[in-house]
Amino acid sequence: MVDSADRTGSRDVVGADGLASRSASGSAGARRSESADQNAEAAATNSAGQQWFRREQAEGRLRSDSHPSTHRGRAERGGRRAGEPDAGLWFRLVDRDRRLLALLAEHKVLTTNQIAAIEFLSVRRAQDRLRHLRELGVVFAFRESYVRGGTSQTRYALGYLGARLIAAQRAERPPAPKAYTESLERLALWPKLDHQLGVNDFFCALAAHHNPARLREAGREGEISGLTQWWSEKRCTEFFWRYQGAGRETRLRPDGYGCWEEHGRTVRFFLEHDTGTESLTKVTGKLDDYSGFPTDAFGVLLFSVHSPRREIALRAALRRALGGGDPGFVIATATRDGKTFGHGDGPAGPVWGLWTPRSGESVSRRYRLAELPQRGPSVEHSASNTDQPLNEAAFDPDDREMSRRIHTAQPEPADPAGYVDDDDDLDDVTLYDDTDDDADDDNVYRAPIAPARPDTQRPRRTRWAA
Repeated sequence: MVDSADRTGSRDVVGADGLASRSASGSAGARRSESADQNAEAAATNSAGQQWFRREQAEGRLRSDSHPSTHRGRAERGGRRAGEPDAGLWFRLVDRDRRLLALLAEHKVLTTNQIAAIEFLSVRRAQDRLRHLRELGVVFAFRESYVRGGTSQTRYALGYLGARLIAAQRAERPPAPKAYTESLERLALWPKLDHQLGVNDFFCALAAHHNPARLREAGREGEISGLTQWWSEKRCTEFFWRYQGAGRETRLRPDGYGCWEEHGRTVRFFLEHDTGTESLTKVTGKLDDYSGFPTDAFGVLLFSVHSPRREIALRAALRRALGGGDPGFVIATATRDGKTFGHGDGPAGPVWGLWTPRSGESVSRRYRLAELPQRGPSVEHSASNTDQPLNEAAFDPDDREMSRRIHTAQPEPADPAGYVDDDDDLDDVTLYDDTDDDADDDNVYRAPIAPARPDTQRPRRTRWAA
């Protein structure tokens, strides 16, 4: 994104990170008459105004003044010189801003409506705050122009200064300005951008039930329910892999992994977001990886497709791919048309149809997300923090018990006959034998307690459902 300014007869060229890179007419410093003697300026006595300007310039860099002097050079407009640290920038952000930066660092790109759904009471308020964050340089905004006119909704990514703040918070090496600017340019032209926005739209629709502003307005501040874990594809790929020996490994690449909690039920799930651009053979080919991994120990597999026709074709393809056998884990499908995701609760509503080896291509009954079988670890909530928002129920990837669960062979399903035809009346989703989490507290697995963070005071424990 390039902005231009023409205040003193020359222009500043501003990069995608919002920092001035060079002046189009040369140096941004003060000009001097070409006819003046070269030694005249050095010999002249500085005026009182010049001395004050230099003193103000030096002091302003040290105190991180939020209102920079109007006497500074053009390279300092917008705050300070490019490359200079600004220790006060982090403290000009509120917790909501910090959560947003952490989400952008994890999930790459969010639209205005998605951000408004998870953090604000209205789109207008979100736009006003995002405009201020753009002026600070912590977020980067871009749009797509359509051939027939008009533009897309504004998309937001982590700006260069925002990336530096996140790196400082996590004690990591900050990105190089040039390389990070190039990454933002690639993001705007990324072939998978629409797919990523679709995945994020799914999770943001769930996170909207966990909106802190709405909970505060309803007098339910501090309530932990709804979406309590949201992992990106990158984080999933780094964790959900299994070495099988002889140079073979199984690595899951879901579009996301989440945990949904409602009315005492906890459903963990892998998401496959289908846009119809891949063949059904390639989509069902992913089942081999899920079958070779202890998927049932971590959650159910959700397929979100774009149309009812695609869902019917997918369910038929699943039956052909598995040959009528049991995959060893729970599968549910849903469509994103108005009749299903158009429900007031979105993907949390009654939109999911269970798939079984004996089920037909159509869905006779749909369930709420919370009504799906409970699978995976049950983790005591950690305190909410701003460096990993929407992860109150996330488990520790470095936990040894987690690794043991991954690399330990899983038993075959105890009762394959437990699957019931769709024609039957499924009054309750108990055909998968959900485990009562409170049945036997002596067998509860407790994860090792890490040193307490300033914003995380309670230890966590992990329990496993059958």
